[in-house]
Amino acid sequence: PEEVYFKWISVLILLISVGVKFWLSLFNRKLGSRINSKVMEATAADAMGDVMTTSAAILSLLALKYLNWNIDGIVGLAVSVAVMYGGLNIAKDTLAPLIGEAIEPEVEEISNFVEGYEGILGTHDLIVHNYGPSHSMASIHAEVPSNYDPEYSHEIIDRIERDAAKKFNMMLVIHMDPVVTDDGVTEETRRRVQTLIHCIDDAIDIHDFRMVAGPTHTNLIFDAVVPFGFRLTDQEVEQKIRSAVRALDGNYYAVVNVERSYT
Repeated sequence: PEEVYFKWISVLILLISVGVKFWLSLFNRKLGSRINSKVMEATAADAMGDVMTTSAAILSLLALKYLNWNIDGIVGLAVSVAVMYGGLNIAKDTLAPLIGEAIEPEVEEISNFVEGYEGILGTHDLIVHNYGPSHSMASIHAEVPSNYDPEYSHEIIDRIERDAAKKFNMMLVIHMDPVVTDDGVTEETRRRVQTLIHCIDDAIDIHDFRMVAGPTHTNLIFDAVVPFGFRLTDQEVEQKIRSAVRALDGNYYAVVNVERSYT
């Protein structure tokens, strides 16, 4: 403990500081809630922490004045612990959006929104980038019939992107994946392959399915999507799928790309 000198001017300045910081905390909390900003909410928590620490300083001065207790050192130690605890909580709240976190449930509606348009067979690989409050960008793959005129499909994609900008207030970039729909063999093979893969695990889905026939064998090219934290490694999933496809037909060879789903 160090020697402390009591002055009313010090108490007055500290009280003014408490009032200003308290108002600042309320202001930032309201603003953070309005624009859904974790950073502003963290700033509000920081200001409220200043209110508590400054109030502790006032308390130690009043204890010295009226009780002749010099508790400044003890209060300083308690304040330092409170500041470190508050800093950890603020870091936890603000680092998550910077490092990456799961998308908001309403953002997942993008897939349903895109699939609701005529000429869109399905979607996959939705990625959302958050650059701050009301500043988001998303990309998604949309499957379209391969027998459609490319200009017609492009017009559909452009219209969806414009409508998405109005509905979700974000820029949506759509990658167009042509899918064969008028070839009964390809569609039937895709269904049989999907059934076999579901025998491995119902959680595995496939997309971008193509058949490329060669002189000795036929390549079945597709992507397999497995849940995050799946019980099998990507290599094990790939091996099981290749074995299942080979069992389906000895002339089939699976060229599969295993993807992890993070939604």
